[in-house]
Amino acid sequence: MNESFTLAGLTFRNRVLVASGTFGYGDEVLGLVDVNALGGIVTKSLSMKPRDGNPAPRITETASGMLNSIGLANIGVQKFIEEKIPKLSLISCAVIANIAASSIEEYCAVLEALDSFEVIAGFEINVSCPNVKEGGLSFGTDKTKVVLITKELRRRTKKPLIIKLTPNVTHISEFARAVESEGADAVSVINTLIGMAIDIRTHKTKLSTVTGGLSGPAIKPVAIAKVYEVYRAVKIPILGIGGITSWEDAIEFLLAGASAIQVGTYNFVDPSAGAKIAAGIKLFCEQQSISDVGELVGAVQAERKLSVIESWL
Repeated sequence: MNESFTLAGLTFRNRVLVASGTFGYGDEVLGLVDVNALGGIVTKSLSMKPRDGNPAPRITETASGMLNSIGLANIGVQKFIEEKIPKLSLISCAVIANIAASSIEEYCAVLEALDSFEVIAGFEINVSCPNVKEGGLSFGTDKTKVVLITKELRRRTKKPLIIKLTPNVTHISEFARAVESEGADAVSVINTLIGMAIDIRTHKTKLSTVTGGLSGPAIKPVAIAKVYEVYRAVKIPILGIGGITSWEDAIEFLLAGASAIQVGTYNFVDPSAGAKIAAGIKLFCEQQSISDVGELVGAVQAERKLSVIESWL
């Protein structure tokens, strides 16, 4: 039974990856879980220089989810090269470097610093970052800026280029089509939703930054809908993300159109979740006499029926 899939010439042993920011840089868990049972690791976001991130409190639990406002805290690309790449070279699953930046020039500089290292199999670009040159608004909600980032990075690497899209836009499919036209090899769908929580006793917000990114099971239905929207709009592969805690969740994403999935917040509950989910997908396919997991991709039967109210309009 074929579990693998290929993205722009890069073959993943299975369709389960771990999401950026939820698995460290990948080396921290080498003695804890079998990372080689995964299709791939997406590293914690990397910027050119080290970042301390936002002040505490910067994480809080919510109903069926989690709000975070870490502020892209990371060790910086140079320390990553010196300390993490030698350890990551010891594993056999694909390593995808996630890049975050505050300017287009910084995106390019980080990619160029990493591109020559063989262990880095590809790049995932977090465009949900504040554009400091234009008042701190997110790159990811400006289609023109997302297109320019994709275009500039595409010129600088032949490795797989994945753009991680924000759901905090009206039509995510428009952004997916735009990056596809500029040479992106895939899109990750979705990044976190904007959320907020308040302490009713102190009247203070539970995050120092007031709002943060909502992840976890609470966002799964939204994420699946976004994957389905994008699948109908583009031909490039989709990496589905959002509230996945089981192999059943993962298969929902595949049926909606994801070629692969990323396990995120649930890694904080169980760091071995990704490997368990991959095993569950394989067993399900064997039980269903499915010879290739790829047969599930986009196989949802989604005949839309109008509601009574819609039929009156």
